[in-house]
Amino acid sequence: MGNSARFHPWIARLYDYINVYFEHRQAPAHREYLAREVSGTVVEIGAGTGTMLPYLERESAGVAEYCAVEPDPGMREQLTRRLRDVAFDGDVVAARAEQLPFADDSADAVLASCVFCSIHDIDGALAEIARVLAPDGEFRFFEHVRSPGLVGRSQDLLTPLWRRAGGNCHLNREFLPRVSDHPALALTEAETHTAGHYPIREFARGRATPEPVAGRTAPSTTAAVSDR
Repeated sequence: MGNSARFHPWIARLYDYINVYFEHRQAPAHREYLAREVSGTVVEIGAGTGTMLPYLERESAGVAEYCAVEPDPGMREQLTRRLRDVAFDGDVVAARAEQLPFADDSADAVLASCVFCSIHDIDGALAEIARVLAPDGEFRFFEHVRSPGLVGRSQDLLTPLWRRAGGNCHLNREFLPRVSDHPALALTEAETHTAGHYPIREFARGRATPEPVAGRTAPSTTAAVSDR
């Protein structure tokens, strides 16, 4: 997410209330997937209001350092307050995913959830993630993506208006191909899930590792799963 991609101030304030059903009934299993057994230095891209913090706190014995990247000031304010109450050390930085302020090979895990819908330069952000990941590090993601069929076509029509109010959020992004085709990452696990509420219905989650172009293997995805 770039610094120019910001939510309307009221959307940022109401974000947690808008997503209360999703976060309490549908998202927990996916957020647990992102946080499971993370250790070392953890970077979260587009950390929002801090919805990942309770899940990371359960794994806090392994988290040596947490670095949250969040460019939206309204989201960042809420995130900073929540970070004071967790059991691990953490920092919040205002930065772009395309220009991460971290050294090469410095992160053991990079997490992203529902953020690549709004990032301006997806390939640039993925390149930055690969750059900051340690050779044995891992990128984990949970992202909403374009749905198939009629829902997907309606998302195409709604996106121009939706992105203006929602911090550049695109309803119709195709994220998995961007990861699998990226020369600096190897997609090692991928699934699609039905969750959320219209107009957001399809999600992709998975893992990738930083690898050179030579020797990369073709990724495989599992069957779609419904979380209704």
